[in-house]
Order: sequence, then C-alpha cells, then structure tokens
Amino acid sequence: MTRHARNCTAGAVYTYHEKKRDAQEGGYGTTSRRLGKDSVKSFDCCSLSLQPCRNPVVTKEGYLFDKESILQYIITKKNEYSRKLKEYEKLRKEEVADEEFKGSAKERERIDKFMKTEKNITTNTNRFNIGKKVEEAVAGPSSSSSSSISNMSNGKETCLPSFWHPSQTPNAGKAKAKKPDSTIFCPISEKPLKVKDLIPVKFTLLKDDSDKRSLIAKENRYMCPVTHDILSNAIACVVLKPTGDVITMECFEKLIKKDMLHPLTGEKLQDKDIIPLQRGSTGYAITNDNLEGKNAQPALQV
Repeated sequence: MTRHARNCTAGAVYTYHEKKRDAQEGGYGTTSRRLGKDSVKSFDCCSLSLQPCRNPVVTKEGYLFDKESILQYIITKKNEYSRKLKEYEKLRKEEVADEEFKGSAKERERIDKFMKTEKNITTNTNRFNIGKKVEEAVAGPSSSSSSSISNMSNGKETCLPSFWHPSQTPNAGKAKAKKPDSTIFCPISEKPLKVKDLIPVKFTLLKDDSDKRSLIAKENRYMCPVTHDILSNAIACVVLKPTGDVITMECFEKLIKKDMLHPLTGEKLQDKDIIPLQRGSTGYAITNDNLEGKNAQPALQV
C-alpha cells in the first residue's frame, strides 16, 4: 500500500489537518497562534499605552503604568460612575412613583368594590337577593365565573402575554434600578485601584557614552543601580517601595533579603516594601502571561 500525502483527499476520515485548513479558509471555529517577541510589551512599558513610560508608577500587584495614562483611566471610570449614578437615581424615582400609583389604584379599586356591594345590598328589598348579594360580596365573584379555569374569563384576556407585541411580552417592563459600584478596578489585575496606592518608579539609565541614539531607540535602556546588570524581560525585577528603585531579583535574594536594608540609603525594609515587577516574556519562554492568542469565530454548523 502506498503512502498517502498530507493533503490526500482519498481517505474516508475527515482528518484534523483538514478541519483546521477548512476552518481557516472558511472563517469558522476558534483560531489560535503563539505570540512572538514583538507581540509582548517590554518590562518598562505602560500596561495601557504599551509605550515606554515617561512618569512610571506601579501598583501593589507590580503592574507598571504611565502616570498620565492611569490617571486618565481613573478619571474616565469616575465620570462613568457619575453617569450611572444619575441613571440609577432617575430609575429609583420612577420605581417609587410607580409603587405609589399602584398602591393608590388598589386602594381605589377596593373602595369602589365595597361601595358597589353596599349599593346592591341597600337597593334590593328581596331578602333572598340581599343574602345572595352579601354572599357574593364576601365570597367574591360568582361561582360560575370563579369555578371557571379558562384563561379568558374574569378579564384575564386583557393581561395575557403576547409575543407579537413588545409591550405585552412576559418579560416586558422597565429595567430595575441597580446601584452602581463606585470601586475602580485595575484594568490588568482587576483588583481595587486607588490613586494613593500608585508608587512612583525610578529606573537607572544605562551608562553608554558611545551610543548616541535616543532612549526609545535603544534596546537596552536601564540597569540595576546596585549590580549594574542590564534589565530586560528575561530578568526578574523588584521595586523597592521607599525610593522606587528597580533592582534585579537576584540582587534582592543575595544582597538584601538577609538583612532587609536598602542598598542605596541604608533604610530598614519590610516585606511589603518589596514589589515584584510584572513583565512580559522573551517570546521563547513564558514568564507571567500566556503566550497564546485566540480568536473566537462562529462555529461551523453541520
């Protein structure tokens, strides 16, 4: 038996390769692709703008932002909260008004029913009819109408749901007022974010007098102020909260962790003062983020 090629169509089985090829050509199914180095932001870039930070700040979780970008994000979320709060107050007033109207309508209906019953009792002189009217007033509607199980009796035909009229659908009605949450969440970690929790970050420039290129054009821009190691996505870094200096994780483990003293100022450090800096990856090995991008498309219906 001869060997079949990869794209052979003589087989009776719809192979995995054929499915992937047809899905890619037809635009159906979920496509996935591994991200390369160019698709991952650098460690010193803002997590929102994806550009090198001019005024870098870091959150307690270690995510780096440009101060201008993160403040603009917070202001936008506050304006959105103010708008939602006004909508909530408006809906709440409408709900209160509707409840008051329904309550007054039920009260008027009860009074009208009572007055009608009293009028029937006082105008009818027949004892039998009087007793019958009293029983009807106490028991409610007539036995013939009350015993009916039809959904078209007793005025129910006016409140039946209709799928052809938008106002009579079963779930038709005004949206219920729900008070918005005033908490602003980090766009990356989705944890509560406050302006006072943003910590200024200070990068140490790499000293290279021979290179006259601009800072953005340089591939290696910063270094550890203690060991002078070049910082990149391949090297784990930490931020010292008191001064905002960025050093390598190796420097912290070997020189600082034992005595917990700031190597530049001699200040006593605590565990909360050490913030691991979240970074991307090298494009070859994963560090913090998943390196696979997925695009969900309509499924192929067979």
